[in-house]
Amino acid sequence: MNKKRKKRVTIYDLAMELKVAPSTVSRALQDHYSIGQDTRDAVKQLALKRGYRTNTMASNLRKQQTTTIGVLVPWINHPFISNLISGIEAEARAAGYEVIISQSQDSYKNEVANARALFDSRIHALLVSLAMETSEYGHLTEIVQSGTPVIFVDRVPQKIEGYRVMIDNAATARVATQHLIDQGCRRIALLGGARNQVIYQERESGYRKALCENGIEIDETLILASNRLNMDEGYHFTRHLFEEGNRPDGIFSTMDIAAVGAIKYAHSAGIQIPQDLAVIGFNDDPVCEIIEPQLSSMSHPAADMGRKALQQALRIANLETPLPPKFVYLDTGLVVRASSLRKG
Repeated sequence: MNKKRKKRVTIYDLAMELKVAPSTVSRALQDHYSIGQDTRDAVKQLALKRGYRTNTMASNLRKQQTTTIGVLVPWINHPFISNLISGIEAEARAAGYEVIISQSQDSYKNEVANARALFDSRIHALLVSLAMETSEYGHLTEIVQSGTPVIFVDRVPQKIEGYRVMIDNAATARVATQHLIDQGCRRIALLGGARNQVIYQERESGYRKALCENGIEIDETLILASNRLNMDEGYHFTRHLFEEGNRPDGIFSTMDIAAVGAIKYAHSAGIQIPQDLAVIGFNDDPVCEIIEPQLSSMSHPAADMGRKALQQALRIANLETPLPPKFVYLDTGLVVRASSLRKG
């Protein structure tokens, strides 16, 4: 009678028993200095006790993965995302890596499928900006737990820890709203994105804070949100506000393209920008200088975010370098143009 083959012990088994991440076990077994001595000793003792042996074939396969970075973004054709990708690619090329890009089209279902496809391609690291619909993160947790570096950029998750590259969305939104207040606006509408996304929650928080700091009562009917914030939504939101008799004198849109929609509606309804309605967007996309009047906005350093995210990924994967900081924040700035400028 044949004996049943004993299951090979993996780093995942050790990680589960020790209640640590698989990446911690991997680094401990390689004596990486980022892991405390007590943890290294505990991992090695358990590995010896359980008969753990390094899977040389898997290790070799991983070495073949080290030239490809996976990038998962909502929309490739959005200016912010294209600049983000440009920064990633430039940094990757300089370091001798290739990039595979996949877009979710703001669909959670697409994001899950694309994340798994990228992981199955044996990527070295994954850089992710979440889809608008995403509020569950199991598909990404699996990749994190595998030991593959995962960096979240701009749209980051709420419920799982991880490395992040972002801006201070609340502070930036506060500056944008304060600018409209400084221009004499008192009824400021907010055009927001999906409320399940951290960045839009934070932008709304910054908007609210600016109003409170200036003694302006918050009118909830002026706060509108959409899972598909785009030019059409900006147009329809603005038309809704004016046709319902709920006229704002200022609009802060959390995406430039929706602010363009607001300006288009104003043109169609004979509303003067900025005299009757001052408008400011977010991202400082190229469209800001094409629309008439030109759109004020908050700068958003997309290319730098891409470069920083790639640098984080390479440092995490390189056992010879210190681990990078968990959170990287980049600076933003107010870009004033004619759409909001009532005062010199």
